[in-house]
Amino acid sequence: MVILFAAGATSASAQSNLLNAKTPDEIGKKTPAQLISDNDKPLPYGYVHDRDVLMGKTVWEIIDLDERINFPLYYPIDTANIGKDRRSLFSVLLNGIKSGKITEVYADDYFNTKKTLKDMQSSFKYVDTTQAGIDEINNYYDDYKAGRKILDPQFINTKDLTAQDISGYKIKGYWYFDKRQSELKYRMLGICPVSPEARDIGAENPDVIELFWVYFPAIRNVLHEAKAFNDRNSAMPFTFDHVLNSRRFNAVIYKEENVYGDRQIAEYMKENSQMQLLESERVKDKIRDFEQDMWNY
Repeated sequence: MVILFAAGATSASAQSNLLNAKTPDEIGKKTPAQLISDNDKPLPYGYVHDRDVLMGKTVWEIIDLDERINFPLYYPIDTANIGKDRRSLFSVLLNGIKSGKITEVYADDYFNTKKTLKDMQSSFKYVDTTQAGIDEINNYYDDYKAGRKILDPQFINTKDLTAQDISGYKIKGYWYFDKRQSELKYRMLGICPVSPEARDIGAENPDVIELFWVYFPAIRNVLHEAKAFNDRNSAMPFTFDHVLNSRRFNAVIYKEENVYGDRQIAEYMKENSQMQLLESERVKDKIRDFEQDMWNY
């Protein structure tokens, strides 16, 4: 409890100097004394020796952003009329990749193949010629082929993937029992935003894809600098690192490591959403019961 309070107390810097600022430009800027005494860093993970892990289980979960408890990860989706200190989790991840602060980006959840921003462009932006544009080109084909005419922008349809289109996040984590501390713990390993491709935005019941996987321990500093909205106290915002590490969200297990090549629950509980949810709870109970069984003599 003390650790959570300390983590929250060090995160109250989103509106730094708000009450002392003489102009709007001074809001968010720390005084020289604050900068000297500032030790605002993410709480480091403790070292865990392999022989101290009595039991371990890797699970994959899906965070549905339609659930109210998960709204701090989704909003704000429109940044035109909001402060620079408030961004959605997707915007934080994408801006980190664009700026080069986030480099551990992968195409798969086993972190085998690295992915660059160029590799993801087709998922983020879709450009196509409208039917009217196709008719225009057919009517003046020779002129367009010779370069005497250029297609008017009104005949080009452009779709951009934004934070509004993110439907959820897939996370990969490791539950383990630390026999030295006699405690069941969780360590997040990766996070992946899921959404329709840019070309499918606006379509009815579009298929969602995994945009990119990020190795979580490598992005903790970036997530610690970004703040999620605290509905109960805006003077004490949570960092995204704190929100994810303390599991201040609701998620459903959709896969656990298994002998069948880590098959998903939906692959053996087909076309039955209720049974899939029950199986997800069974996996959760199996992990939780291991800790409880440790105290039975």
